[in-house]
Amino acid sequence: MKTERRWVLGIEGMTCGGCARGLDAALTELEGVRDASTSYPEGRSLVVATADLDRAAFAAVVEKKGYTLTSAESDEVLGDARDAYDLAIIGSGSAGVAAAIRAAESNARVAIVEAGVLGGTCVNVGCVPSKTLIRAAEARHRATRVPFAGIQTSAGEVDLSAVVAQKDELVAELRQAKYVDVLAAYPSVSIIRGRARFSPSGALLVDEVPVRANKVLIATGSSPTVPAIEGLADTPYLTSTELMELPRRPEHLIVLGAGYVALELGQAFARLGSRVTVLARSRLLSSDDPEVGDSLAEHLRAEGVEVRLGVTVQHVDHSKHGFVLRVQDSETSIELRGDQLLVATGRRPNSGGLGLEEVGVELGAGGEILVDEHLRTSRAALYAAGDVTGDPSFVYVAAYAGNLAADNAINDAGRSYDVRTVPAVTFTDPAVASVGITEAEARAQGIDVMVSTLPMSYVPRAVAARDTRGFIKLVADRETKLFLGARIVAPEAGELIQPIVMAMKFGIRTDQMAGLLFPYLTAVEGLKLACQVFDKDVTKLSCCAA
Repeated sequence: MKTERRWVLGIEGMTCGGCARGLDAALTELEGVRDASTSYPEGRSLVVATADLDRAAFAAVVEKKGYTLTSAESDEVLGDARDAYDLAIIGSGSAGVAAAIRAAESNARVAIVEAGVLGGTCVNVGCVPSKTLIRAAEARHRATRVPFAGIQTSAGEVDLSAVVAQKDELVAELRQAKYVDVLAAYPSVSIIRGRARFSPSGALLVDEVPVRANKVLIATGSSPTVPAIEGLADTPYLTSTELMELPRRPEHLIVLGAGYVALELGQAFARLGSRVTVLARSRLLSSDDPEVGDSLAEHLRAEGVEVRLGVTVQHVDHSKHGFVLRVQDSETSIELRGDQLLVATGRRPNSGGLGLEEVGVELGAGGEILVDEHLRTSRAALYAAGDVTGDPSFVYVAAYAGNLAADNAINDAGRSYDVRTVPAVTFTDPAVASVGITEAEARAQGIDVMVSTLPMSYVPRAVAARDTRGFIKLVADRETKLFLGARIVAPEAGELIQPIVMAMKFGIRTDQMAGLLFPYLTAVEGLKLACQVFDKDVTKLSCCAA
């Protein structure tokens, strides 16, 4: 077997994630290269190749693709196993880093194995970049629509490249501060660059080099799914990652999907000046209370977003003129044309390529790793946490899971994983926040429920702000008066949901919430009013009702 080296190549000139994927393909075609993983945000490519390759060979490939090789450093990859660790973690996202910190706090030796960019989805291509773009779009939108008399504002053209550059700066800063620097503060944590897999014997290999570890945690996250639509795979469609890297805004963005990613980014680009069409197989946010999706569809349409419900995309084509989609609803078949297509139809666990089934790790129908209440897999000493287990794709859930899994793996803590009161927020405007079960789910369980629905037009803060979009809906057990769930559609929905989460967690009743003192002219006062609606007619309440 030839000696291999791990190369770290500095690359300049890439403009998007597509550039990185194209360079990966070109590098792996070079004889002697076994693997290549290029990161556009970091301007770097990690390459495993035979030792007889040199800088000139890589430079030729990079320059042929139109980029510049700025550096090429390598270290010999040895066949001997690395030192043993107490815990090896595959993945450096929120679950992996939270696990590493918890294990390090317990004086464990930890290795984080990462083949790509440190920090995972949230900081690099998920929460952080999307929310800053959403805020940028909101700033422009606010300048175009002022509900107060006597106030005049205006909004000019959008320089999307400048918006994206500022977004990239923020991502780089947070990745350094919250991941690189934080991990560097724990001397017992090592970072191993490379791709991990399990051999049939169960040994952990990183770029085929054995890594000895007493326990292993899989925290590889998830990736966007791509539906099996005729012609789609042959087109340059965008996922959320590529959409947030565009240097120019689309004239017409077609959005395939109706979940939180599709709606957040669809509305953001509409507010940046694009024409946006959203295509939903059924309704918006279809897994939630129907009132939520209906309300959000109404508000998006009021902003000019074209929302098409109950449609099926039969075929996708692409030419120099853009995308053409053949779309079928219950009655007609039409063609839609746009210059960009965002595919945001959900996410799938990153469980492939690890050799899990060969070592007896059980997977679910969607590829999720099946775990018990302690986050142990079906194989001894192997744990999993975060999106790869198929649980809610929220960074705070993944961090909680990583911490718990590491505590159980290192300290045998016996902690049980509990996500019954996980709040969720969709960062549209108005936003959507939820916790617990819906009214329909509660009734299906045979619970005698009581329901309170309060339009935001009865909340003094919303009236004063001249923005009464949305509602607060609370579901409770009639006998115990304990909260079962909540759905909020409102500009401040994400700020309103947490008191209900705490009430559910600690057993606060609806009548107790209704009797608390809430500051007047705050959005959260709406929760008090919604709790009073269980027993009273809101139209007969004073704005300062006790």
